[in-house]
Amino acid sequence: MDATAAVTPFSTLIRTASHEQHTEAETSTFMGDLLGGRLGVDAYTRYTEQLWFVYRALEEGAEALRGDQVAGPFIQPELMRSAELERDLAHLRGADWRAGLEPLPATAAYAARVAECARTWPAGYIAHHYTRYLGDLSGGQIIRDKAEKTWGFDRKGDGVRFYVFEQITNPAAFKRGYRDLLDAVNADDLEKQRIIEECKRAFALNTAVFRELGEVFPLSA
Repeated sequence: MDATAAVTPFSTLIRTASHEQHTEAETSTFMGDLLGGRLGVDAYTRYTEQLWFVYRALEEGAEALRGDQVAGPFIQPELMRSAELERDLAHLRGADWRAGLEPLPATAAYAARVAECARTWPAGYIAHHYTRYLGDLSGGQIIRDKAEKTWGFDRKGDGVRFYVFEQITNPAAFKRGYRDLLDAVNADDLEKQRIIEECKRAFALNTAVFRELGEVFPLSA
């Protein structure tokens, strides 16, 4: 590793290294159409369904990693989203929301990779944890605001609870603390590089989900 990398905090390295993939995910056609109010609530519902499969894999894997010396410090209960997603899906799909719930192929692949990392590679799990939760605390708030305005959900209410972190009163301070955890991660330089590569993979998996959602909800010309 060169001298610059040696003094650059890992949280900065991981952010800058994955910037291109992050931008690609944020600027997907599906997300652009969704945030632009050009798609119906059915598209938002389908997107929320896909999130549930990913977060179930993320959070089912979390419990076993709580005591892990690498991933353990990142497992924080105030981040957990599955219960909120289930409340949103009950609001969007009704009480029997689980009936007929199917992941898109890209979603199944994404969730499988998250579960595999949780099971076999705690450092790789961190990459998925970082890309999801820090994204929710940042850009996720834009999605919440747009969803409330476009489909009339109550502010921070049913339908958008996924984006509401009730137990995090100061998101900016929380994100600073999270970046401190990244900087102190128990991994050597080679392993840190592998985490960065997995971070890029996480964004690519997410972008593939957006691509398939775009195929399900194409805008008519």
